[in-house]
Parts: sequence; C-alpha cells; structure tokens
Amino acid sequence: MYQLTEKSSILITGGTGSFGKKFVGTILAQFPNIKRLVIYSRDELKQYEMAQTFPHSKYPGIRYYIGDVRDADRLKRACEGIDVIVHAAALKQVPAAESNPMECIKTNIFGAQNVIEAALDCGVQSVVALSTDKAAAPINLYGATKLASDKLFVAANNIKGSRKLAFSVVRYGNVIGSRGSVIPFFMDKKKEGILPITHPDMTRFNISLEDGVSLVMYAMENSWGGEIYVPKIPSYKITDVAEAIAPNAQHEIVGIRPGEKMHEEMITVTDSLYTIELEKYYVVCPSISNWSMEDYCKAFNGKIVEYGFTYDSGQNKEWLSVEELRQQIIDHVDADFTV
Repeated sequence: MYQLTEKSSILITGGTGSFGKKFVGTILAQFPNIKRLVIYSRDELKQYEMAQTFPHSKYPGIRYYIGDVRDADRLKRACEGIDVIVHAAALKQVPAAESNPMECIKTNIFGAQNVIEAALDCGVQSVVALSTDKAAAPINLYGATKLASDKLFVAANNIKGSRKLAFSVVRYGNVIGSRGSVIPFFMDKKKEGILPITHPDMTRFNISLEDGVSLVMYAMENSWGGEIYVPKIPSYKITDVAEAIAPNAQHEIVGIRPGEKMHEEMITVTDSLYTIELEKYYVVCPSISNWSMEDYCKAFNGKIVEYGFTYDSGQNKEWLSVEELRQQIIDHVDADFTV
C-alpha cells in the first residue's frame, strides 16, 4: 500500500500513449508540484508533443526519458529514486503480434521482467502493471504474452524479500475511443454508408480512460501484493455501437477475425477459486502469497465468489443502451458528435 503525495516520484512506461497522457494529466491536476514524474517511452515525437501540454517550465517535476522497456540498463537508470512504477508499455495490436511474435514477446514478457528487476534494484515501493481482458483464457499471442506478464508481476511478490514493495496488476476491457478500437473505426466508416460487422452477436466490455486511471490509483494505494484488479464495467453489443453511430447505415457481416473472441472474458472459472468481490471491483488473488483471502475480505469488506463464477462481456449484468453509447461518444471521444 502506497500513499501518493507531492513528495512522490513516479515513472510510467509507455507514458505517451492514451492511458499515459490521461494518467499524467490526473497526477499533475492533483499534485502540480510533484517531486518527480518520469514519462518513459520510445517515441521522441510523441514526447515532444506531450511536452507542449505538460512542459517542464510549468511542472518542474516532469521528465521525459527516451527508452525502451527491452533495454534493462536504460530502464534501471530511469528508475533510480523512483517510488512508483506504472507499467503501460506494450505491443498490443493483435494482427501485428501474430505476424511478429518474437517482437511482441520481447516487449510484453521480457520488458515486464526488466520492469520487475529495476523495481527490485532501485528501491521502488509500488508497481502497477496494465493488463487486458485478452489475458484471460487467451486465444491470440498478444493475450498469451500479457498472461505471462501478469504471472511475472504476481510472482514477483514472492522474491521481493524484506523490501517494502507491492506488485499488482489491473485488467480491464476496451477503452472507449482508443486508437484502433471499434468506435473511431465506425465513425470513419460512417460516411461510406456501410459498416463492417464481424458478428451480430459480438459483445465487448467498455471502460473510459478516467475509470482506467482511477483503477490504477486504487491498486497503487491499496495493494497488498499479487492482486489482479478487475473493474465492474458495462458491456455493449457491436450492433448497438453501429446503431449509435450510424443508424441509417447498412451492416456488412465480414466474419470474426483470427485471434478474436465472440465475448471478452476477464475472470475464468478457474480464477473463481481465488476471486474476491468488492463494491466496485473484483480481485483475483495470488494462489501463493503471504496473506489470506479471509483477512483480505475483512480488510476490504469483500466476499469470496462461488466456484464457477465467470465474468465475461456476454453474460454481464450491466449493458450500455444505444443512447448511452451515444452519450459516451460525446463525453469521451467527440464532443461535437451527432447522428
């Protein structure tokens, strides 16, 4: 458990991505004079552009480091004096991962291990790693690499020794409006009058960047070490997204793409053996740890779910309607959006 203050030093890998920019904005809104906030990423142009929004002259604690999580030495140097690491760097495009498997493995698995070793060597107190719904019962390489990454971060708690350090993971579904996701794709296709639909029954989870950041902050400040945090979030039907964006467009059924699921899953039947339900989140506990699920339930007012429980987008209790999806687009993607 780590309490953020203006004296904190934070490093975020993949810091110039959609999540990174929202996380940095949130931190600086709360702690504009934070001691140190390091944006660690590979893209110099994105860092330059981000520095126009968050300049060092206005936020004296901010730093921009060019670096790759594959480069263990550079990462360790960047982590000197850091209290918290948020690990958001990843190769996450499913088709690219299938075509370039070792590149995905180098970043998502070897990079994760480099983050772990840097944290162990540099006196870091909290590490929160971002995962994906595709890591639960994965059927594509991207999901498999993120599952391996999750396992590494959970197991790292067993080798930290006497260090005051907690590794945890957050796992959530599709971020509304994120690059490469269905909403901006449909909004671009709208002008053609035809929307390609993979399957009329397909569903997905939905989360905003704001809620993703809140989940990371919760994990950072409450983790005992080894938890995988899963938010309770709504689902949507792909056909409802199409209706929300272009109600007069025709639908062309194109079939499910390789490596794609009909419904996304975040907690499997086997996970239910170790899953605790909290008010806003589910917590998949480590199978090997130095704390008990019973004590965790008492501390956080939780309850252990029944064996056989699963959490997938097709059987969710909460759904976004067409109108709610339109409002989500206005709130999080395009304030000027109209049908």
